[in-house]
Amino acid sequence: MAGSGGEPESSDSLRTFGAVVQGLREHAGLSREEFAEQVRFSKHTVASVELGRRMPDAVFVERAEEALGMTGVLQKAAGRLERQSGLAAWFRRWARLEALAITLYTYECRLVPGLLQTEAYARTLFTNQLPPLTDAQIEAQWVARAERQRLLRERPNTAFSFLLEEHVFRRRTGGVEVTRELIDHVLEIAKLRNVEIQIMPTVQQTHAGLDGPMQLLETPENQWFAYCEGQRGGLFIPDRKEISVLQRRYARMRSQALTLEDSVSLLQQMRGEL
Repeated sequence: MAGSGGEPESSDSLRTFGAVVQGLREHAGLSREEFAEQVRFSKHTVASVELGRRMPDAVFVERAEEALGMTGVLQKAAGRLERQSGLAAWFRRWARLEALAITLYTYECRLVPGLLQTEAYARTLFTNQLPPLTDAQIEAQWVARAERQRLLRERPNTAFSFLLEEHVFRRRTGGVEVTRELIDHVLEIAKLRNVEIQIMPTVQQTHAGLDGPMQLLETPENQWFAYCEGQRGGLFIPDRKEISVLQRRYARMRSQALTLEDSVSLLQQMRGEL
């Protein structure tokens, strides 16, 4: 679910930062494609930053400064960025790291995680949230989620692993049609070479993840961070000892869950039962 909780906030500061990036880029005589090549981010990412739809991470800001003359303007402007539309405040730090991760592990026992959700499934979650969200808030949250989902295809060298409880599909959140579409979507994502999806069967005598959902990621500098989410907030974990414990638990769960092939077979079976 990561990132769906909390009230979406204004993205004025993001739009201002994006306008500064665009102005400096155009002053330097660079097209978006040329600038994207210099900062080693996709053209889509550059466009998203310039349009105020994406929170730039520290690496983007540093490379943009180098490409645009080391004026220091972007560093100062980035220091004032505190808002990101559609993402809860307690999730933004993780989201910035997620966009750069070379390894991302996700265990979820409550619902299908955001990176794998369909629009219909996500909107079901948003419209049933308490306290209720406005139409504008729901729209902002879906836009933010759809933006995050691009990571799966735009970062083909990032290894994504998902461990999902069987019951998150059997719950049929949103109804039969929504669940059919969801399973079809997850099966399609499972075909990507950089994505592994395993199902933890409902009947399982030993389970290393009973303390709840978790996410682990590795940065390009080979640093590991963890994130755990609850009802009203999330916990960002930089401590290496704590991360080591979660890594061991995740590794054990991978051995306890169904194999990749058996997981696909179970998803296909559940799809056929609908």
